[in-house]
Amino acid sequence: MSEQSPEQNAAFNTGVAENQAYGADQIQKLEGLEAVRLRPGMYIGDPDERGLHHCVFEVVDNSIDEHLAGNCKNVWISIHTDGSITIQDDGRGIPVEMHPKAGIPTVELVLTSLHAGGKFGDGAYEFSGGLHGVGAKCTNALSDWFKCEVFRDGKIYSIGFERGKTTEPLTVLGDLDDPKSTGTKISFFPDATIFTVTTTYNFDRLLVRLRELAFLNPGIKITLTDERIDPERQEVLFYQEGVKQFVREMGADKDKIHPEPVALAGRREVPIDDKKKFILVDCVLQWNKGLNEQTLCFANAIPNPDGGAHYSGLKTALTKAVKQYINVNPKSFKEKLPDIEGDDCREGMICVLSVKLTNPRFNSQTKVKLVNGEVEGVVNSIVYEGLMRFFDENPDTAIEIIKNIIIAAKSREAARKAREAIRKDAMSSGGLPGKLADCSERDPAKTELFIVEGDSAGGSAKMGRNRHNQAILPLRGKLINTEKARLEKVLQNKEVQTMITAIGTGIGGDSEVEGSFNIEKLRYHKIVIMTDADVDGSHIRTLLLTFFFRQMPELVKRGHIYVAQPPLYQVTRKKREEYVQSDAEMDAILLELGSGEISLRNIADGSRLAADRLKSILDLLVPVAKFADIIRRHGADFEHYLQARDEATGNLPHHLVVIREGNEVDIHYFHSNEQLAAFARENSDLHLFGNPAAVEANGNSNGNGAVPKSHRRARLIEIHEAHGMKKRFQQLDELGLHVDHFSSQDKPLFEVIEGDGDNAKVHPVFSIPGILDKVMEIGKRGMEIKRFKGLGEMNAKQLFETTMDPNKRTLLQIKLDETNAQEAERIFTILMGDVVEPRKHFIEENALNVRNLDV
Repeated sequence: MSEQSPEQNAAFNTGVAENQAYGADQIQKLEGLEAVRLRPGMYIGDPDERGLHHCVFEVVDNSIDEHLAGNCKNVWISIHTDGSITIQDDGRGIPVEMHPKAGIPTVELVLTSLHAGGKFGDGAYEFSGGLHGVGAKCTNALSDWFKCEVFRDGKIYSIGFERGKTTEPLTVLGDLDDPKSTGTKISFFPDATIFTVTTTYNFDRLLVRLRELAFLNPGIKITLTDERIDPERQEVLFYQEGVKQFVREMGADKDKIHPEPVALAGRREVPIDDKKKFILVDCVLQWNKGLNEQTLCFANAIPNPDGGAHYSGLKTALTKAVKQYINVNPKSFKEKLPDIEGDDCREGMICVLSVKLTNPRFNSQTKVKLVNGEVEGVVNSIVYEGLMRFFDENPDTAIEIIKNIIIAAKSREAARKAREAIRKDAMSSGGLPGKLADCSERDPAKTELFIVEGDSAGGSAKMGRNRHNQAILPLRGKLINTEKARLEKVLQNKEVQTMITAIGTGIGGDSEVEGSFNIEKLRYHKIVIMTDADVDGSHIRTLLLTFFFRQMPELVKRGHIYVAQPPLYQVTRKKREEYVQSDAEMDAILLELGSGEISLRNIADGSRLAADRLKSILDLLVPVAKFADIIRRHGADFEHYLQARDEATGNLPHHLVVIREGNEVDIHYFHSNEQLAAFARENSDLHLFGNPAAVEANGNSNGNGAVPKSHRRARLIEIHEAHGMKKRFQQLDELGLHVDHFSSQDKPLFEVIEGDGDNAKVHPVFSIPGILDKVMEIGKRGMEIKRFKGLGEMNAKQLFETTMDPNKRTLLQIKLDETNAQEAERIFTILMGDVVEPRKHFIEENALNVRNLDV
């Protein structure tokens, strides 16, 4: 850098002072949870689908910590119909007494003050995953509303928040049916201003993590319920054998080398912060004849997908134990042995490695990597000693495992030579395969590669594509099954060679190994699989996904792999054509078609509503119709429910109590906790506040296991949707549709006018929901539907418009992270593996769920 004169420095400094004043006014102190809302990425990672679910796991982890401390046996998680969620446990319950220093209830301090919690000292929790004091309060800060109920001291306490700020002070809701019952119940709705990508919870994503927690914490029972579907879906997770049962289930569909998993467990005392602390290690291993390692690492039940110190200790111990056994027993292996590497020892290995320690340290709040250095040596010692002991006690099994490792070493060397041959062929032939129709753009970030089934569809795709940034690679015939074949066989397949050369990255997972995967050489940032919507197309798509999952997993993890969604139907109505993918899309089209041909007249004043106003009304009526179905599913009348609203505030009832006495049903509606508490006191025989475990075991029990003698039976239902629906009804009211008119009236309220002039048809509407029904009915008239089965049925123009045009197409992005990797492994093993029985069972179980069936 060249030196500047004093005058230049003076001029530069003056410019900074003039344009960027820096003083006390520029220093900000964020109060409460404002920091979390301003910088959510520091606490939960990106506020996308992963971050959304991370908020749930932060709350669940608190329940698991209660279990680790010996105080929790049950956790209940429920996804409600409006998209909110509830997590309840039977732990000790968050303390509710006034905090001596803060001067507010302890539960309020815990849920609103950063770095306040029971996991900083040595008293409350010996082993805990939540150590930063920011978990549940982060969820509170990032929620539109957040409600906490505490069961403690024979009472039920309630406190409410909105976006991290207290809106309902701590109150006593009522007396518990069982005075000894304890626990915490937290409900919340994600803030759409933070989670702009999605606020919809994925049941399967939650299930994967909760299943892990149930395996890692034997003795805890976790119940996950999805109320959004009818009938509701429920999974009960309880595993008495813990980690060993976890590995057994992960290997259920594999061709195993030894029938039972190897359990290696131990504890070591190590000095930490001038104190002696124990580190517990639970490692369970099982080898199979597959080609892939499947290791899951955990610290205090928190998943560490990037491994860390415990995984490093495991890898070192495995390699050392295998080499030591070969050296001590050379006569058991007569052939010339190749050099054994760590990857060879872990081929076909399923492993769950769980450590528990005081004060674990992670590389971030998302806890993807454990960084406690003292853990590596402890895991190394326990795994090495345990594995050597197992080998000595089971020599036949040891020899079978090590023979498989030797085969892996030989295969690795053969694959290296095959990779080198592909690279030489590519260089000698000019670099790119002849089948590839490349694009002119050279910036990989702007390019797309469509891998197309067959030459016919490939021809249409080449003609219809955007030649600037869309490349086409047609594949002839079916790809080799990369789940069954070893790597050297895979690399001999011509279609595989063509794809590897076109994509440019090479294959494998280690960029430091010559000829293996290198993300920097990726030629296209979108790789799109485009196959027919039939059985053959599905099979080819599965083969391609298997190839990417096994040989280029980094492309999947980074989100470069997509599946094109050619339309199932072409819908024609008059001169308009639409391509439809789903029933929800069909409903949206019907709504658009119907509303485009009508006008709405308010009979009260004779005015016609403008088109934009009509659209706003219809957009609000769709979720209101779903809400009405929810209320009816609970056994209540929707019109009666609306009549019970608070006219002054517009608040809708938040609780229903459904009372059955013989054949008679009586329903009561409550807006506030105080109203519900008063009703519960006056009707103590109904036992409204029984704990879920007792209710589950005994029906409507009193919490002590005894069924009430009263012939009256009651069910308490919390209407979580009432929070969001209040705003929608207010918006409808502003548009001239009052809530009183949702029930059918004696005289028509509106007229739906279909068409114009003398040929116009007038349809009277006697209730607000009738507007939506009539519009949908009009949209269906004169509609013709054509079913597409193959890409070859479309001409080049149709193919581009429906499947390749970025402005109109639908692409499914294939995602792989720690929450779905295990399920992906299981499905690929079942569908594409050597063992036939699991595949047969899978087909039988899912035969009725097939979408695209050729008959």
